[in-house]
Amino acid sequence: MNWIIRSTKKILFHTNLNEVLKPVWDYLINYRWIVTDMDFISEQPLPINFDENFFVLDNPEFEKLYQSNTQMIWGIISAVPNNIVPDTSLISKLSAEDSIVWEPNHFLIQESILEIIAIDSGYTLVKFKDKNLSDKFKEYFQEQAVDLQKFNKKYRTGA
Repeated sequence: MNWIIRSTKKILFHTNLNEVLKPVWDYLINYRWIVTDMDFISEQPLPINFDENFFVLDNPEFEKLYQSNTQMIWGIISAVPNNIVPDTSLISKLSAEDSIVWEPNHFLIQESILEIIAIDSGYTLVKFKDKNLSDKFKEYFQEQAVDLQKFNKKYRTGA
């Protein structure tokens, strides 16, 4: 239930949230979103900026980011249940550059049901705790969604 997208046949650019979340978006309306360690390109006003290390967004706020044409270059995006109060001291220390992001089934924010990690505009890691959401994602992206564990064995030495 861990995927990596390297090809961009179905998406305009890596970590375009509107495209990456397209197959599962309708199932995620009851979640809050944590966005941290980010670098992005956007020409629109957004509920995130470079003044803070992280943001906790409700669904309407995140939907603005989802609907925008924003490219997440680096960053960690997590969907957590609405009733979760995130540990902000932990979130502010997370990094998409940490090698632990490549570990299958390892979630940087333990309460996440979905985690997206943008890595230098070249890789998008997507991890699910819900098999149904993972299956919908894989069905939509087909061969473009590569199993993270298989990718690690083939391309990452020591993984």
